Amino acid sequence: MHSHDSRFGAALWASAFRPFFLAGTGYGLVFLAFWAGAWAGWWVPPPASAALPLWHGHEMLFGFAAAIILGITLTALPSWAGTAEIRGAPLAFLVALWATGRGAVWAAAWLPPWLVGGIDAALFLVAAGLLAPQLLRARNRLYLLVLPIFVALALANGLYHFALAAGPSDPALAGTALRAALYAVIVLYVLKGGVLTAIFTGNALREKGRGEQASFEMPLEIAAAGLVVVLAGFDLAGAPALPTGLAALACAAVHAWRTARWRGWRVADVPLVLFMHLGFAWLVFAFLLKAAAELAGIVPEAAWVHAFTLGSLGMMMLGLMLRVSLRHTGRPLQMPAVLRLAAVALFGAALVRLAASVHGLGPSAIVVSAGLWLAGFALYLVRFGPLLYRPGLPRGRGGRA
Repeated sequence: MHSHDSRFGAALWASAFRPFFLAGTGYGLVFLAFWAGAWAGWWVPPPASAALPLWHGHEMLFGFAAAIILGITLTALPSWAGTAEIRGAPLAFLVALWATGRGAVWAAAWLPPWLVGGIDAALFLVAAGLLAPQLLRARNRLYLLVLPIFVALALANGLYHFALAAGPSDPALAGTALRAALYAVIVLYVLKGGVLTAIFTGNALREKGRGEQASFEMPLEIAAAGLVVVLAGFDLAGAPALPTGLAALACAAVHAWRTARWRGWRVADVPLVLFMHLGFAWLVFAFLLKAAAELAGIVPEAAWVHAFTLGSLGMMMLGLMLRVSLRHTGRPLQMPAVLRLAAVALFGAALVRLAASVHGLGPSAIVVSAGLWLAGFALYLVRFGPLLYRPGLPRGRGGRA
C-alpha cells in the first residue's frame, strides 16, 4: 500500500498511528470537554437526534476509541503479522472517512439518517477490506480474527444509526448497539492486548533477569475470549440476571488467572508494562462489578462499563500509545516523567467516575472525572503531538509495536 503521490509523502502519512493518534486524541479532548459542559448545563448540545448519554457513548467509542484502535492495530500488524503497512493515500482515505463520520454525527439534524449511518459505519468495513487480502496471506491465521471484530464494529455502528432513524424516543435498541460495539472492543482487547502484554512482560522479565515469559496456553486463550462472547450473548439478548451474572463471574476468574500467569508484579518498575497490567486488573474488576450488579444488585449496572472504558481501556491505550509513539519514531522505550502524571490522572478519572456511579455523587464528580481524563490525554498530546508529524529518527525502523 505504498503511495507515489507526493501529497501523501509527509511523515504524517508514513504510518497509521501518526494521524489517528493525533486526530483521535484531539477529537476526544474537544468532544469530552463539550459533552461535559452540555451535561452540566453550561451550553446546549448540537440538535442531533441522539439523547446526550447515547451521543456521549457513541462518540467516545466510534470517535475517540476507534481512531486509537485503528492507529494501534494498523501499526502493529506489519510487525506482528508481516502485512504491508497501510500508508500514503489509502491511510489518508481512512482518516478522511473517520473525520467525515464525525462531521456527519455532529450535523445529523440536517442530514438524512441513512447518509449519516452509511458514512459512519463504512470506516471499519473499509479498514477490514484493506486488511483482508494481506491477512489471508499471513502465516499466523489468528490475525484473521481482527476482520470479524472490525465487521462487528461496523454492524453495531450501523444498527445504532438505524435505531436513531427508526425512533429517537426509544433509545433501547441504540443502547444495545453501543453495548454490542463495546463487547467487540473487549474481545479485541482480550485477544491482542493479552498477547502484547504477555510478550512485553516476558521481554522486561528477561531484560531484568527476573524470569521468563509465561507459556502460551491455547485453551486458556480460547476460554478468555470465548467467555466474553458468552457474556455478550447473554447481556445483549436480555437473559435473566443469574446466567448473565455467572458468565461475568467466570470472565473475572479466567481473566484473573490469565493475568496472574504473566507475573507483571515482577516488572512493576517498568511503567510501559505496568500500564498494560493495570489495564487488565481494571478488566477483571469490571467483570466483578458486572457480576455484582446482576447477582446482587449492589452496584448500578453502568458501573462496570465505566470501569472498562475509563480504567481498563484508558490504561491500555495510554500504555500502547506511548510504546508505539516512542518505538516508531525511533526513540528509546523510556517514559517521559510527565506521562506518569498522565497515567495518575487517567487512573483517578476512572476511580472518580466509578465512585460517582456507585455512590450517586452527582454532576460535580462526573465533571471532575472528565477533567482528569482530559488532563491525562492532553499531556500525551502536548508531549507527543509534535513527534507525530515529524520524521522519526533512523533507528526507529523495524521495531515491533
